[in-house]
Amino acid sequence: METANRNAIEMNVNALNTKPNERQASIHPMAVVHPRAVVGKNVCVGPFCVVDEHVKLGNGCQLHNNVTITGYTSVGEDTTFFPGCIIGAVPQDLKYRGGPTTLEIGERNIFREYITAHPGTEVGGGVTRIGDNNLFMGAIHIGHDVIIGSNCILANEVLLAGHVVIEDNVTIGGHTGVHHFTSIGKHAMVGGMTKVTSDVPPFLTVASTRSTRQEVRAVNGVGLKRSNFTEAEILRLKQAYMRMFSRRARSSGIPITDTIQDILAKTDDENVTYLCKFLLRSFECGRRGRYLESLRNNESLNPPKRTTKA
Repeated sequence: METANRNAIEMNVNALNTKPNERQASIHPMAVVHPRAVVGKNVCVGPFCVVDEHVKLGNGCQLHNNVTITGYTSVGEDTTFFPGCIIGAVPQDLKYRGGPTTLEIGERNIFREYITAHPGTEVGGGVTRIGDNNLFMGAIHIGHDVIIGSNCILANEVLLAGHVVIEDNVTIGGHTGVHHFTSIGKHAMVGGMTKVTSDVPPFLTVASTRSTRQEVRAVNGVGLKRSNFTEAEILRLKQAYMRMFSRRARSSGIPITDTIQDILAKTDDENVTYLCKFLLRSFECGRRGRYLESLRNNESLNPPKRTTKA
């Protein structure tokens, strides 16, 4: 008896001395976690959660109640899921053929209530990838084969169709729908309730304030300042913007691609260069204003024909 008490005391002391990131996972008895799921240290799984067989949860992940993570989904450290999230369910795409495609989520992301995120499809690259330090507000849909960078903020009820690419430090306002195969450049700002059907240039603000179509409105000055851009860097972007998108530029009759080529030939600013190359890619190589649309393999993207029994 004395030996047993001593062992119990030693176990309690060891538990108290264990660093937080070395503690074992805390799994609520009303949660269902597959025995072959990989669950890191200091993970907290709340009641009525489901963690499936092929899921990997990094250290420090937090699952509030009623979260489902399924499929071949890997989640980086210190990512939090609020109630109602369904992560890794099969893609909502008729082209999906049941393969082991993946959903890869980086570190320190926050998924608020009722978010859906889906893995890739076989014809779309097989992976949906999300970077680090992103905030996804409530009721967001992240479609198959979507690529999202880091440090992005997506407000409530943003809907991302399949094959969308969002670069780093992007902010998207609520109730915005993004068409499939659309690219959104880094440090861009998309206003709320915007219907995004063509590529969004980096560093700029896009909104549909005067019509249902998206319009380039200004340089995203506030966002750039928050990202520690200098006043000189922002000024050079504003000067390029005025040459391309101001009312005078639009009424000049000069094709915007000619203006972009001229700016590109004269600038040595890396941000202006990136903006110009992004725009030229969309204008000259894209289809319907979407560069990625030009890369589609139409034959492989056709859904398999349904067969009927004789």
